[in-house]
Amino acid sequence: MAGILYLVATPIGNLEDITLRALRILKEVDLIACEDTRHTRKLLSHYDISRPTISYHEHNERERTPDLIEKLQSGVSIALVSDAGTPLVSDPGYRLVSEAILRGLEVVPIPGPSALVTAIAASGLPTAEFTFAGFLPPRRAARRARLQEIAPLKSTVIFYEAPHRIRETLSDARELLGDRQAVLARELTKLHEQFLRGSLSQLTKALEETATRGEMVLLIGPPLEDNQSRSASTSSVSEDMRRLMTAEGIDQKSALKRIARARGITRSEAYRLMLADRPSKNVESVEYESEQESRDTS
Repeated sequence: MAGILYLVATPIGNLEDITLRALRILKEVDLIACEDTRHTRKLLSHYDISRPTISYHEHNERERTPDLIEKLQSGVSIALVSDAGTPLVSDPGYRLVSEAILRGLEVVPIPGPSALVTAIAASGLPTAEFTFAGFLPPRRAARRARLQEIAPLKSTVIFYEAPHRIRETLSDARELLGDRQAVLARELTKLHEQFLRGSLSQLTKALEETATRGEMVLLIGPPLEDNQSRSASTSSVSEDMRRLMTAEGIDQKSALKRIARARGITRSEAYRLMLADRPSKNVESVEYESEQESRDTS
């Protein structure tokens, strides 16, 4: 009889968050495949669990998967765990699970802690529909491209982010998505758990006085509701642009781009609204129109 592959969720911080079922499975399986055996050993020692472990992470999963599949086929039961939370959620395991299913092996999830679910539940942002986007690309150009892909979504969007990149990510998100409501959750379930809530610009300011350490979950709320967008579009783009340029010291092009994002319209549409407010064009406006129309059609 073939063994069973169990996907066991483990605590994301507080060791008390593990389930009774997870503890039973970890005690009963023949082998535990760990993202980091040293990290998992702390959990196993805390609950006095003594089972063989083997490393299974992003750098060795291609080579190790065939061996684990062979063990399962020979009757060995295996528990797959990540360093924290639910396996496969921005963690290794997809290759092993997909191969096990392809071979007709039984895969059993053991649900439990998940950083993204923990964060959205306490965020205060809309929860009826949300999108989990994992980690954003570390390079700025790729990160901005990904944010542009996400911009049209009408749901709350959830990211995992590294502490040393969070300020850059907030800046890019504010520019490309508009100054939406957002939440930054860090060190979830741990001693220094913290939720920072506000607009993206407010979070940026808050981080000027807060250390950016620990595991982070960034949640960004949906765009303005359609009726709010329509209401906003009836106000003067020129007035909004002047206020933004004065308040933040940015140029006309940057201000117009920000306004377009906040209103959920294209930059060309925002430009045309600005021209309707200001019948006479100055040289800078004409240059911007030519440049922007070219970009929008490329």
